Amino acid sequence: MTDITFSVRIPQETKTMLDALSKNTQRSKNFLAREAITRFVQSEAEIVEGIMQGLDDVKAGRTVPHEDVVKTSRAIIAEAYERKAKRK
Repeated sequence: MTDITFSVRIPQETKTMLDALSKNTQRSKNFLAREAITRFVQSEAEIVEGIMQGLDDVKAGRTVPHEDVVKTSRAIIAEAYERKAKRK
């Protein structure tokens, strides 16, 4: 993988925090910024992928009616309350 140079503007407050974090962790600001951007992009990409899969499911008709979800959820909650009451 080839690294590239990328410039980004950040608020002064963020820069001050980055400076302090760099000093306190003995890590370079470049390392910390690269890690932060990489983790953010990976996390957001996973979220978007999940959304896209969900949209594909909707288009393909792979959905559960809202009423069925509510009915099942209420049954699960009622069962949990019953188990808890039996333990007392």
